[in-house]
Amino acid sequence: MITNDADTDISPGDRARVASVQRRTLTVLSVGQISGGIGVAVGATFSSVTVERLSGSTALSGLAGTATVLGAALLALPTARSSGRGGRRAGLTLAYGCALAGCLVSLLAVTVHSWLLLLAGLVLFGAASAANLSSRYSATDLSPPGHSARHLSLVVWATTIGAVTGPNFAEPVERFGVELGLAPGSGPFALALVSFAIALGVVLAGMRPDPLLLARSLARPAPPRGDDSTGTTAATGVTGPAEITAVTGVTAVTGATGEAATAPASSGPAGTGTSPAEPPARTGGTFRTGWRVLRRTPAAVRALAAIAVGHTAMVSVMSMTPVHLDHGGATYTVIGVVISLHIAGMYMFSPVVGWLTDRAGRVVVLVVGMGLLLASVVLAGGAGAHDVGPVTAGLFLLGLGWSCTLIAGSAMLSESVTLEHRTAVQGLSDLLMNVCGATGTVLAGLIVGGLSFGVLGAAVGVMVTVTGLWLVLPLLRTASRPAGRVP
Repeated sequence: MITNDADTDISPGDRARVASVQRRTLTVLSVGQISGGIGVAVGATFSSVTVERLSGSTALSGLAGTATVLGAALLALPTARSSGRGGRRAGLTLAYGCALAGCLVSLLAVTVHSWLLLLAGLVLFGAASAANLSSRYSATDLSPPGHSARHLSLVVWATTIGAVTGPNFAEPVERFGVELGLAPGSGPFALALVSFAIALGVVLAGMRPDPLLLARSLARPAPPRGDDSTGTTAATGVTGPAEITAVTGVTAVTGATGEAATAPASSGPAGTGTSPAEPPARTGGTFRTGWRVLRRTPAAVRALAAIAVGHTAMVSVMSMTPVHLDHGGATYTVIGVVISLHIAGMYMFSPVVGWLTDRAGRVVVLVVGMGLLLASVVLAGGAGAHDVGPVTAGLFLLGLGWSCTLIAGSAMLSESVTLEHRTAVQGLSDLLMNVCGATGTVLAGLIVGGLSFGVLGAAVGVMVTVTGLWLVLPLLRTASRPAGRVP
């Protein structure tokens, strides 16, 4: 197990050192996202084609995507558990290590022409997606007050580079692999193997000190010294250096959520505190710990629901859009352009979304995201199979709405729980996000196959509208509360 670093012995008052560690962490995570994103994008693009070629069945090709999503879901909690025990570096190492094993199994499957073995490899391959999702949370551990969403969004944005460039390298790598004697079709998995190895190397070498371990070290109460050099955090009664909050946003119960029971106002800090009244995160399983914390943290429930609904809406509509356009006779080039613009909406404006989230508040951006998702399904779902323009505009808004729910929801989730329980709740969030995405894809296929693309749009529209109203209710209650009344 990867454990503590000597470099975590940093004084809470050494603000410049903490800020330097955070900049280094963001750089390492971004480089890892670019490299890992190449492998994830290549796998998503070519795995279904490879399954079809090996099995001879178009129907079975869809299992490739199911296998990778299943892998991401299965590795979400182990990655979170490893992060909680040994730090973010340990969790990312586990995830990328499993992804490397998946690449090796996939290469073997292509060599022996076994589509069943390939599906097994793709389950492990999906761990790379778990690593990419976990990386966004790693960006918030040392974020200063009011900057967690911006820092998180920078790591999300870095995924764009790998997602866009990755598939373009697959063909030359395939030719090079054949020249080296690899089986035809091995190129994409060989490329993914290299990209995941680079990402793993960057994390192992560069993420020192570990941001989560350092945040815990800074949040640890200092022993009483009997003088005025220690401060007391009012929410917990824990005595420790008063300047910790100024450096890392350490408070006992934090979050930019507007939920009075769990967090301060939306301009609050990143929230890296611990409370002696709460049991350690490793008591019981990660799932049980995360679920227990969620049950008593309304703000975290809202954040998780927004993330899950936003992801379900995006995956459901996006997965069936190529089918809808194909029914209208659209070429692969047209479909490719539509999906490329959708991906641009997902990632390109992430820094803007992060800045807006920190300035306007998490719940506000979540509601805006639900509104964008509703607008997207009205445009795309109401358009015919030949109406490429409205479908393209709808898919772009779909990606932008997803970006709002992911970034604002992830920041709100992290800030709503104590540092000790954060990895458990984050792992549970990624698990539910992937499960909902996979379920949404299956249901979307059934709806479009049995009814129509428009009905799918209407169903998603109802889902995001109800969620948006549910999210905005606390804001309306706060606004209607008489001035001077203490909640």
